Amino acid sequence: MRISATIITHDEEQNIARAIESLRCCDEIVVVDSGSGDRTVEIAQKLGARVVETHWRGYAAQKNFAVEQAAHDWILSIDADEALSEALEGDIWLLKKHGPRFDAYTMPRMAQYLGKWILHSGWYPDRKVRLYHRSKAKWEGEFVHESVHVTGTVGHIDSNLLHYTCQSLSEHLRTMDRYTTLAAEELVARKRKVGWRNLVLDPVWTFVRTYFLQRGFLDGVEGMAIAWMAALYVFLKYAKTRNMSPGR
Repeated sequence: MRISATIITHDEEQNIARAIESLRCCDEIVVVDSGSGDRTVEIAQKLGARVVETHWRGYAAQKNFAVEQAAHDWILSIDADEALSEALEGDIWLLKKHGPRFDAYTMPRMAQYLGKWILHSGWYPDRKVRLYHRSKAKWEGEFVHESVHVTGTVGHIDSNLLHYTCQSLSEHLRTMDRYTTLAAEELVARKRKVGWRNLVLDPVWTFVRTYFLQRGFLDGVEGMAIAWMAALYVFLKYAKTRNMSPGR
């Protein structure tokens, strides 16, 4: 079982070293960069990654392109702001030693937000398929929230993939602006109608679900911030959809 790790990047000099250095269990690391203006490419190359520079295709298409560049059939796909925990790295070493029993594997993703690891708020365990045989799985999603679609069998790894999310509220707002635009474009493409109920009630429900039903209050002040930001995300997504829709 030989594994190619794939990472897509754009201006990730703050994150890329941590991601690459966590991938010691992989037999090669492929970084697909879409025109970074910082030191992302330089850092990746110095750490032994093979860098392919190309234009931006969209999240799912870019990740599928990265898979095409890989030398091995088993793919471990992570984002630049993610890293394998030591326990997850150990589990993958064991998997390589004993051989895979499934065509793809999920792993729980634990996020660090404003410097704190989040264990509630609907953010954990947030299982993702990230290790898979490329003949049995493919990234899907035209706009945002891409995911791996598996046509074979799926197993589960219990150790955490670490996700280093926003370190400040300003960073979160910038990220939210980009993603709500993509989400709105997707809704417009699907001809989704957005009414006042979506604008008024859906954000309120999102806050209640995140903070109370998903126990965000157990995450402290950070949980409160997550709940408010989740509500704002929903409002912005629908407001932008109305703004983009012809004859709304």
